[in-house]
Amino acid sequence: MQFLKPSLLIFIALLILSCKEQPKTDTKTTYNQVESITEKTKLPAFKTNKQFNDYWYSGQAEITSYQLEQSRYGEIRKGTAVLVYVTEPFLKNDQVKADQNNPSNINVLKLNATKKINTGIYPYSIMQSTFYPVANNQHALKVSASVQEWCGHVYTQLNNREQFQVTSHSYFQGEADQNFNLEKNILENQIWTQLRIDPNSLPVGNIKIIPSLEYTRLNHKPLKAYNAFAENKPGQYTLKIKDLDRQLTIKYNPSFPYTIQSWEETQNGNTTKATKIKTLQSDYWNKKSNSDLELRQTLGLE
Repeated sequence: MQFLKPSLLIFIALLILSCKEQPKTDTKTTYNQVESITEKTKLPAFKTNKQFNDYWYSGQAEITSYQLEQSRYGEIRKGTAVLVYVTEPFLKNDQVKADQNNPSNINVLKLNATKKINTGIYPYSIMQSTFYPVANNQHALKVSASVQEWCGHVYTQLNNREQFQVTSHSYFQGEADQNFNLEKNILENQIWTQLRIDPNSLPVGNIKIIPSLEYTRLNHKPLKAYNAFAENKPGQYTLKIKDLDRQLTIKYNPSFPYTIQSWEETQNGNTTKATKIKTLQSDYWNKKSNSDLELRQTLGLE
């Protein structure tokens, strides 16, 4: 038997080693795995205190009504806006409210923001929902928006996965049914909840931001990140997006619980204003009898 050349022996040895069973790896990436990958880049979690817990975990929601002057089609439309804040447990995979207690649930501060106006003969109804982690160390986990009026209705949903996953439906030509991903950036929608947890954590300076789903829908603007400049003074947060000729100013109480007092949004020279009417803490989901209609009067909605 002839001796094998050393180079051939090395090749055979490598071949044998490569044929040995390798540790099995699951090629299916779960959202839990994605979360663990990005966990190291997160900021430290916000630590709640007794004052925070007594207010936000009281089993009630905070409801604040606003007198609204909404700019639409070049005219000011009078109406009402309501901001409903409430904490709830959130399923990180399904990205919906959790019905059972589980250590893997994420505590979120949810905001349901609504507007009601009339444009001539027909009404407009706008709602945005933002689910923002109380830990205050990552982007909103989910944002959705719907607009209904007599011409039709539109809906957009953004889910925080490995990227932002966007699903969009519209009755407008060229906007019908869309599914696409966005690189993660600051969401304008999350500012309204982040402010209520810790206004000092709000993004400032030159930033990139994805405008609110309401704005992009009503103005038929691409949903993407834009260059912006943000400034936070005690009791006032201002966001300017030059490329959209748009400025948003939110005025809030600088003391806990940082209630939003008013806001102004100016675009192309037209200004929308909202001024606080009344704040009410209530388990509103249990207030569904005719006898509870008087609470709408308390809020100045009737």
